Amino acid sequence: MSRAVQFSRHGGPEVLDVVEVDEPHAGTGTVRVRVRAAGLNAFDFKVRQDASYLPSKKLPSGQGQEFAGVVNEVGDGVEGFAVGDEVLGWVSFAAQADYVVVPPSQLAPKPAGLDWATAAGIGLVGNTARRATDAVSPGPGDTVLVSAAAGGVGLLECQLAIRAGATVIGTASEANHEFLRSLGVIPVTYGPGLADRVRAAAPEGITAVLDNAGEETVLLGLELGVDPKRINTIVYHAGVDEYGIQAVGGGKKNSAELAELARLVADGDLVLPVAATYPLGEVREAYTRLESRHLLGKIVLLTD
Repeated sequence: MSRAVQFSRHGGPEVLDVVEVDEPHAGTGTVRVRVRAAGLNAFDFKVRQDASYLPSKKLPSGQGQEFAGVVNEVGDGVEGFAVGDEVLGWVSFAAQADYVVVPPSQLAPKPAGLDWATAAGIGLVGNTARRATDAVSPGPGDTVLVSAAAGGVGLLECQLAIRAGATVIGTASEANHEFLRSLGVIPVTYGPGLADRVRAAAPEGITAVLDNAGEETVLLGLELGVDPKRINTIVYHAGVDEYGIQAVGGGKKNSAELAELARLVADGDLVLPVAATYPLGEVREAYTRLESRHLLGKIVLLTD
């Protein structure tokens, strides 16, 4: 037997259980990974909290989309991976477990200098940040507003936009301002008066918006005269029809992109801090922390 996080009804962290399941094994064309760490994301708890968020999701369900671990079974027909390889990857609603079984196309080699917790946090947020940032095509001369800039997706969006040559203004709680400045981000505090603070930080105007918080950021971008096609949200999907903005999030994942993101993080070219780690058995506590928001970086579960 092995362990896996599951929920059998929708609700808060209290509906999560660590249950014993039959140990999975690699079949033809798949690889089994002994998970060492698994990342937590807002997408996880939104689906778990609200049945309407992903109506196709059937219960009981596993939890978690991204992981890092060691290959310990390789099925027939698999090339490029061997037992003992250290990897990171993604899987739908099954990452928070002792084992995952995936096709090799959902894996990338883990750079030797990358710790398990950080490696486990890249798979979903890296893909989402890359897609969202590309959607607004930042470049030299742009000033990009990023909301929830201290979260996993926001942090990577800020850095990707800066690497593209843009100036970045990020909304975050004051406790995270110093860290954002260290990345080259101009931080502003969210809440009442945000528009005035953004105008003061960007007197020449905002040219693009990456929204990770919701309607307030989208409306602010429109108020500041940003072209709706250069406003992208990963949370306020109603704005697509209402305002003509974009809602490009995660998708079209591939192992080459994941390997490149992992290399950038391992080399220090991208920074993805881990706010806290919890053992698998404390998954409820981990999600309680995540759902409280105002974090800097990622929450990660460790299986050992």
